[in-house]
Amino acid sequence: MEHEVEQLYREAGRQFAPAIARLARAFERDAEKARDLEQEIHCALWTSLARFRGDCSLKTWVYRVAHNVAADHVAKAVRGPARVPLEQIEELPASTDPEAEAAERLVLKRIAQLIRRLPALDAQVIVLWLEGERARDIAEITGLSEGAVNVRVHRVKALLADHFDQPEHPRQEGAPA
Repeated sequence: MEHEVEQLYREAGRQFAPAIARLARAFERDAEKARDLEQEIHCALWTSLARFRGDCSLKTWVYRVAHNVAADHVAKAVRGPARVPLEQIEELPASTDPEAEAAERLVLKRIAQLIRRLPALDAQVIVLWLEGERARDIAEITGLSEGAVNVRVHRVKALLADHFDQPEHPRQEGAPA
């Protein structure tokens, strides 16, 4: 049994360690705290794999454990911006145009700031969606229904688009343009 758990953990680590690291960074802005959360997730994953019976995919199990640990982490933390900027979640291919690269960084920074303001579950759903997960998988991971996931993704995308269309620092009335 111990050997099976060890094999499962190695397989989970091989396949999902980068996603676990991104999830931790999405919930914790501070690099050290993100590493601590990542370690918490790995510890919980190790202990939980003894209960893994294959009723769901290993991927779903890993994401469910990671989601639960991250949700507990957020519940214990003082409310406030505790997630890492989205631009650190996934690296984009380098641009050869420095101006385009700078504009891209600003866009990603703005999106990340907006995502950090979301409630934890909405942030989790949109980060998983941005990772390319399907609504059905996000539903399994978060415990929401597939319909609820789709609604949350739609609402968050609309909210982000609405906020993104607004200037970052609205001009005060009577202030010079």
